[in-house]
This record gives sequence, C-alpha cells and structure tokens, in this order.
Amino acid sequence: MTREIGLPVPAPSREAADGDKNNPFNGTLPIRGKLFEGTIVSAKARSTVVIEKESPVYFTKFKRYARGRSRIHAHVPSNIDVREGDRVLAAECRPVAKSVSFVVVEVKG
Repeated sequence: MTREIGLPVPAPSREAADGDKNNPFNGTLPIRGKLFEGTIVSAKARSTVVIEKESPVYFTKFKRYARGRSRIHAHVPSNIDVREGDRVLAAECRPVAKSVSFVVVEVKG
C-alpha cells in the first residue's frame, strides 16, 4: 500500500518494514517545504545519512568563485537502499530527531 507523497518521484519497489512510521511512502511522515539534492558522504548511522551539496560562491571583491558546501542529515526509510557516493533527493519533513528534518525520497544513481 503506497501513498502519494506529492512529488514526481517513483515509489520504492520494496514494501517497508512493519512499524516504520517515518516513511513517506508507507508510513505517516508528511512531506513539506524544501528539496535537497546532493551526494551521500556518510552512511554510518542506522537509518540516517549525511548529504552534501556543493555550490559556487562568488566573491565580488576578488572577482572569483569559491566552492561552498552545505550538509544535512536525512532519514532513510527502510525500503530504500543507499550507500556512500550515491546521488539522492531529500525532502523536508517534520523533525525526526534533534538534527534530522529531511527524508530521502529518491536515489538518482
């Protein structure tokens, strides 16, 4: 039983584990707000990953670009498999833990 989350992403082919309420597809976790696309740099914690996005930052004084990066923590539902180095799309949700307010909704490759 997969529910519509309001984003044009494919639903996972696997069914979620029983009792996984922090799952936007099979649980009760609502999606809202921002989307964050980046690369997984750490997947050591259980059901949590660190996603990093690099973007150019322009310094007008020096007329040069520098590399800026943003990192977030995101929850991984039980029916999505991810590894370090994967490109993923994370969507904002209610706070799942102290530093986790995003959930992975799609693995890009």
